[in-house]
Amino acid sequence: MPQHPRDPESSPRALLGAELRHMREQAGYSQEALGELLFVSGSYVGQMEAGTRRIRADMAARIDELLLTGGLFSRNCRAANASKYPAHFAEAAEAEAVATEIREYNPLLIPGLLQTSAYARAVFRAYRPTASEQTIDDLVAARLDRAQLLGSPTKPLLWPILDEAVLRRSVGGPAVMAEALRHVISLACENRIIVQVIAFSAGAHAANSGSLKLMYFDDAPPLAYLQGQDTGLLEDDPSTVSRHRLTYDLLVASALSPQDSMDLISSTAEDYAHEASEHP
Repeated sequence: MPQHPRDPESSPRALLGAELRHMREQAGYSQEALGELLFVSGSYVGQMEAGTRRIRADMAARIDELLLTGGLFSRNCRAANASKYPAHFAEAAEAEAVATEIREYNPLLIPGLLQTSAYARAVFRAYRPTASEQTIDDLVAARLDRAQLLGSPTKPLLWPILDEAVLRRSVGGPAVMAEALRHVISLACENRIIVQVIAFSAGAHAANSGSLKLMYFDDAPPLAYLQGQDTGLLEDDPSTVSRHRLTYDLLVASALSPQDSMDLISSTAEDYAHEASEHP
């Protein structure tokens, strides 16, 4: 399937992906044919060539063997896979950066792309109570850097659905929460995101089991990302992604309308601001 590759000059991964495309074509393999030998889909091969997905070390060795590249991919995949993000999230973060549309449900926290510095700091400090301040600073900086993709006025389309528990969980205290929720409202008012809330009154819903992120790309299959405690799974199997897309559609149907969601987020932010003013 055709892909929109990154500029090979943009990163080691993009450069290695361009080499993979060149070597594959030189060896006479289609993406589908090479994928069969690697036990992945042709789409997966295309995503590696486009720099959307990483070339894992075990796969690099197999590619070297199949394409007779003299160890080129094995030697270079470590540098190409270097990331400032945790290993379980790195590939998803890199896919997120080139997605044209992101739909995300989070049952516990404001999604990372929407977090303020103070909110992110409170989250990371809770996760890593004994980490140094420099470590926390680096984690916060990486998270805020991810949010730079919202600097474009049109891409990606970001459609988060928040559980009401996200609004009610006082991460960092009332002042931090007031700022964090007002930031979400600001992005929505700037027409940068579409946001919905699943109210407690909705009861059981399609994603009670956990978070879900769907990412869509120009001329490439969508991906689904499922995250747990220090774990993450990036899915590209079409039937699996299709099932998760249905889950998200059911969430949209169960959630408050965008306007009612905005009203709830706004009123909750005001409650936090009032609490912060009474107890500075």
